[in-house]
Amino acid sequence: MIVDAWMQHPTPRFLRSDFLASLRRWAGDVPDGDLPLAETIAAMDAGGVDYGLVAAWHGPDGALIGNDEVAGFVAQHPDRLGGLAAVDLRDPVGAVRELRRCVTELGFKGLRVVPWLWGWPPNDRRYYPLYAECVELGVPFCTQVGHTGPLRASETGRPIPYVDDVALDFPDLVIIAGHIGYPWTEEMVALARKYPNVHIDTSAYTVRRYPPELVRYLQRDGRKKVMFGTNWPMIAPEKALEGIDDLGLDPETCRRFLGANARAVFRL
Repeated sequence: MIVDAWMQHPTPRFLRSDFLASLRRWAGDVPDGDLPLAETIAAMDAGGVDYGLVAAWHGPDGALIGNDEVAGFVAQHPDRLGGLAAVDLRDPVGAVRELRRCVTELGFKGLRVVPWLWGWPPNDRRYYPLYAECVELGVPFCTQVGHTGPLRASETGRPIPYVDDVALDFPDLVIIAGHIGYPWTEEMVALARKYPNVHIDTSAYTVRRYPPELVRYLQRDGRKKVMFGTNWPMIAPEKALEGIDDLGLDPETCRRFLGANARAVFRL
């Protein structure tokens, strides 16, 4: 069973956003019109992906993909999709209530915040009530690490000190750091080694572009800490997985990387 830890089914608002326009020069054939949900499912089928975590997106300008929209996608394919919530960081009390609603009423599997959308790194005080609620609800916090593909500042994606601080302050919080962390991949690997609850997902990178530091970690002692992701629709699952056999992973490591780790962490 292959699980995609980071994807989204885009709304027209998401597809027309300014940051996505700046991605088109290197992300390839990103759709620029309405995308039927059937196309997302078809892309999963083409890549052999059995289940995907589809996320809402919320930033300072509002919801690009709303939580209730994600719930609607999941309702159409509950055996293929699970939801990840997004919230308004400017309203801490409202954000906690919305996260709680998404998990307890909509059945979402976790929370995702993209720091560069807000300009606030993960150790900002605005996140902390959400971390406590994630622990109470028993769901992971998903975030982005590494440089920013869109034309936005990359500083919020540094693993050290930002993710490091959060993992120290919330040892029971499960953290999934998406987009590998490049060019600070060694920092991200160091944190995954240091903290039992810190994990890495490979979204936004094809197999052929994985940094060697990550591949070494996956091959050696990181078999339980790294999970597959695409960042669909920016990268299609089939393209993301091209060359998987060239990584030199033993069967158990490959099984964990492609699905078992995500199933355990997201409690699928």
